[in-house]
Amino acid sequence: MEVYSRKPPARRTTDRIKVGIADFAVGDSESTLSTSGLGSCVGVALYDSRAGIVGLAHAMLPAGEGKTDVAKYVDTAIDALVDAMSDEGASQGRLVAKLAGGSTMFEFKSTDESVGDRNVDAARATLAALRIPIEAEDVGGDHGRSLELDGATGALHVRSAAAGRQTL
Repeated sequence: MEVYSRKPPARRTTDRIKVGIADFAVGDSESTLSTSGLGSCVGVALYDSRAGIVGLAHAMLPAGEGKTDVAKYVDTAIDALVDAMSDEGASQGRLVAKLAGGSTMFEFKSTDESVGDRNVDAARATLAALRIPIEAEDVGGDHGRSLELDGATGALHVRSAAAGRQTL
């Protein structure tokens, strides 16, 4: 499976794949994909159980059409992740999604909706346009999260100092 980021793709060298901020990765049934530091950022986990392919994106901002740093933006990160997973044998028609993050970390009086809320809205809209169902979510609130995606089961483990642990 491939690891993707702002840099050219590199062949993975371990079954544990770290996904950075503004980054995404694809793994197989023997992989565990993880990311940390999700505040207003949104984590999008995709899973094709039949192909045994998983993908995880950690996106910072809602819309990036026309931008070159595709992993930084929710809409373009999801599109790129779906393409990368398809290249590894996943079928878009079999993908299911799980979302986490999108917290309101700071209050700004000048805007109606936080960056976190807009990131979650962008993820939902992009997934709906691609006809990828959202199976579970842990979004919003005012706390950070860390994620671990199990390639064998598609389970998304969410950790937070404020909200504890849960599995989606």
